[in-house]
Amino acid sequence: MRPIPAFLSVLLLSLALPLAPAHAQEAPAATPIVEGDSEGPVDLQRFMGRWYVIGRVPNFVERGHVASVNTYTLREDDKVGINYQFREGFSEPTEELNIRAKVDEDSGNRRWRTWFYRVVPTHSRILEVAPDYSWALIGYPGREMAWIFAREPDMDNTLYRHLALRLRDKYDVNTDKLKRVPQRPEQVGRLGFEVPNKK
Repeated sequence: MRPIPAFLSVLLLSLALPLAPAHAQEAPAATPIVEGDSEGPVDLQRFMGRWYVIGRVPNFVERGHVASVNTYTLREDDKVGINYQFREGFSEPTEELNIRAKVDEDSGNRRWRTWFYRVVPTHSRILEVAPDYSWALIGYPGREMAWIFAREPDMDNTLYRHLALRLRDKYDVNTDKLKRVPQRPEQVGRLGFEVPNKK
């Protein structure tokens, strides 16, 4: 009788062993990423509240800030107060700027005019917002600046990359300059995160 080749004996042995439960072999399913609303009107009441700045194209006002948070408060039908809190570094005290904004109702509440230091006018636009208002993409005329906001200080890397690609591919933002904002000290120095003004 001829001996069974080694590979064939391994194959026969594997067929004789009991199969592991199917659920034990499957990798956990990734959380599906739901597309945001980029067309319909923004619900101002739902948009109000605290937003963590997760990513941004660094600009002269916010460059090097960590633990950045915007809190929006509806003052009148079309006027919004914005309280911007930040730190120059995690060993530094919290600072804040109070900004006023006027919402263009004809834009579906998407276009805003803001005044920094009460005199410097700027424009911004809510490009896209999650159906549950858990994240938002904010743009600026000329597409040289943009922000990724979230209701929580931590964002899944997969979702962050997806939103960065949305800024690049749908809204023509130069995301080569996009940086993540450190919300926790352990994020300082990680690849892709902005460098604080003070260590």
